[in-house]
Amino acid sequence: MIDFTDLLGQVMQSGMSRTGQDRIKHAMGDKGLGGAGGILSELMGGLRSDASGGGFGGIGRAAGQMLGGGRLATGGLGALAGALLGGGRGAGRGALGGGLLALLGSLAVSAFKNMSRPAAAAESLPLGLREPENENEQQELQKNASLILRAMINAAKADGQIDQMEIDRITGKLAEIGTNDEARSFVFQEMGKPSELDAITRNVHSPELGAQVYGASLLAIQVDTPAEKQYMQDLASGLGLDSNAVNNIHQLMGLND
Repeated sequence: MIDFTDLLGQVMQSGMSRTGQDRIKHAMGDKGLGGAGGILSELMGGLRSDASGGGFGGIGRAAGQMLGGGRLATGGLGALAGALLGGGRGAGRGALGGGLLALLGSLAVSAFKNMSRPAAAAESLPLGLREPENENEQQELQKNASLILRAMINAAKADGQIDQMEIDRITGKLAEIGTNDEARSFVFQEMGKPSELDAITRNVHSPELGAQVYGASLLAIQVDTPAEKQYMQDLASGLGLDSNAVNNIHQLMGLND
């Protein structure tokens, strides 16, 4: 069975997206979710002040107070921040994948900020930003991670099919970092499929998951060609995201700078 959270971390390490790292850094930085009033501001402040110690207990407590308590996925955020902002390579792939899911969950909450939506209680925060509480939620998190990964791969096809050289490069990198045969086969098959935008949007069951899928797709492409711009417009429409939510996501990820 594939651990899709782990596979997300492995795909990040494979270098599928050449722009994703910069967008993640922006989202976690002062102009994004880590800025004044941002959902990650206290987390990132705690990380920077505690970088030498390597502990994230204080970050978790700060996040719990800020978001109303609950089991928040702060460990993954710390691993993601340490790898991207500190240049570290020692974080486990599962931790990196978990960090990406937590970041996308934070992005989803912030996408609808100040849009007449009620503040989320801790237990209703997106999975990924909070830890699963039972087996059903664990399965849902895996399903969401699979959908997010599929969305990233599908976005990479916006200008046409992913060419064989790129497929070989990415699957080769996955083999190099130790991805198992089943997981590599999944990525290989998804890359070889025709675009399946409708199939992806049909599996999105909430605006928050839609915001996560949209944000993840922005990690996979530059959005600097007419085809990519049209793809993202069609994706937003299929996900039911209005222009305010889309603009918020773009701002947090640095596309409007």
